[in-house]
Amino acid sequence: MLRKQPLLNGEYYHIYNRGVDKRNIFSDKSDLFRFIESIKEFNKIEKIVSLSNLRKTKKSQIVVKPLSGDKPLVLVVAYCLNPNHFHFVLKQNVDGGIAKFMQKLQGAYTYYFNVKNSRSGSLFQGTFKSQLMGNENYFNKIIGYVNKNYQVHDIPEDLKDLILASDNEYENNDFNIVSKEEGLRILEVFKGISDFKQHSEEIVEIIRKERGKVSLLEDENLPDSG
Repeated sequence: MLRKQPLLNGEYYHIYNRGVDKRNIFSDKSDLFRFIESIKEFNKIEKIVSLSNLRKTKKSQIVVKPLSGDKPLVLVVAYCLNPNHFHFVLKQNVDGGIAKFMQKLQGAYTYYFNVKNSRSGSLFQGTFKSQLMGNENYFNKIIGYVNKNYQVHDIPEDLKDLILASDNEYENNDFNIVSKEEGLRILEVFKGISDFKQHSEEIVEIIRKERGKVSLLEDENLPDSG
């Protein structure tokens, strides 16, 4: 997807995508764990050929010397992984960081998924969609919306174990995928864990009152930027 405006360093973006034809992108927990591992390992400047090669390299190294390329491409601020789509709030950390991160993440995961399931072709609907979170009001809406996005959906019981969201990290003050620097900043802005949890729940409640719980197969109308 060609973008009219470049994604800028230091700015926050809502990044999202879903499975082609609204299909599930996670079949089981091993898929979800693979995607999580990919988020962490591919968020680096240096090129990583494959996760399997990376694991072999790590096992063979007694002392790992930090590389200059270890600087993250993006800082993850919030996320939600649903059975057939995902949302991120990302802060671009280096030139072209979001595009590079998403290309590596989606490309590598698609390859893994296709090999595992003996399929070919695209897994995601295009590259990814992005929206600049350019004002405080919109930022506050989206951060709450993404943090608990699974709660705006009517998700079947047998798929609920294929969900992971940043609310768990914030509410336990234990940052894994979320950048610790950004996570602590968000908690400071919202004056603590309890208030941020309440804010996220209020955003979800407003959206559910407007349109009810949305099926995973329905188009997701995102909060407006007003």
